[in-house]
Amino acid sequence: MEIRQLRYFVGVVEAGSFTKAASLLHVAQSALSLHVRQLEERFGTQLLVRDRTGVTVTASGAKLLERARTILEEIHLTEAELTNTVISPAGEVTIAIPSGAARVLSGPLLESVMNELPRISLKMIEGMTGPLEEWMAAGRFNLAVLYRTAETVGHTMVLAREEFCLVVPAGEPPFEDSIPLADLHAFPLAVPMRSNNTRRSVADVVAQHGCVLDVRFEVDSLSTIVNMVIERKAYSILTPSAVHKEATEGLVRTVRIVDPVITRSVVLAVNPTDERSPAVSAVRKLIPKVARTLIESRCWSATLPDNNA
Repeated sequence: MEIRQLRYFVGVVEAGSFTKAASLLHVAQSALSLHVRQLEERFGTQLLVRDRTGVTVTASGAKLLERARTILEEIHLTEAELTNTVISPAGEVTIAIPSGAARVLSGPLLESVMNELPRISLKMIEGMTGPLEEWMAAGRFNLAVLYRTAETVGHTMVLAREEFCLVVPAGEPPFEDSIPLADLHAFPLAVPMRSNNTRRSVADVVAQHGCVLDVRFEVDSLSTIVNMVIERKAYSILTPSAVHKEATEGLVRTVRIVDPVITRSVVLAVNPTDERSPAVSAVRKLIPKVARTLIESRCWSATLPDNNA
């Protein structure tokens, strides 16, 4: 039995005659008669009674009509669902974002998903990079924004490149726009834990150049570190995105670290098991657009990767 035969049978019954059905379905009347006759032969029973006024269904025809309508409706819903999965993806997508990047990226990303992907529910987890790296490796997220050095980007998509800076309380030295790496030893620091990617990125460069840092506090909370700087209890080494709000409000200042500049890449990673998910793919494509808009509008103090510049 063909789906086409069911469509023709339902069309003839609903039109009330072969002539009207042929016009509505754009099918020759003889073809409709042939398909209905084939159905009757297949089931071994009469489905329609034909007379001068049109057609009426027999008891068997009524049963087939009910089932055929259900089957055709299911086919229609399935086609619509599969088509809309690509055109208008739906479902829940989980993404992890480090606290620093979240300060500039979370709000605009949530707004963009709401406006451009209304059928997707975005579940966002914010935290320090150490735990997020472990949870992503364990497959707990569909997507993750992570930090990488230039040498360890791998197959991930680079969203932005950031430079580290010395974060100082408002109105305190150094008052220059930049400071050499070798001079950082003079400032008592509050920094993330050793497992944190931010800490590792800075420590590697410091070690390579034979410098030392005066680390007084190791804190696994970005907000606590920033508050310690505001309260003049310590300085810190972070990226501008981590203190964007406080710098804008004049609570802290950022001093660029030079000789050498310390950089890192902000990358987007996807769980390998979710690469073919239409919903995950849609969000994955949207994130670089959001990042680019933020950087070009100077809402994110970062630079675009070379292939996007």
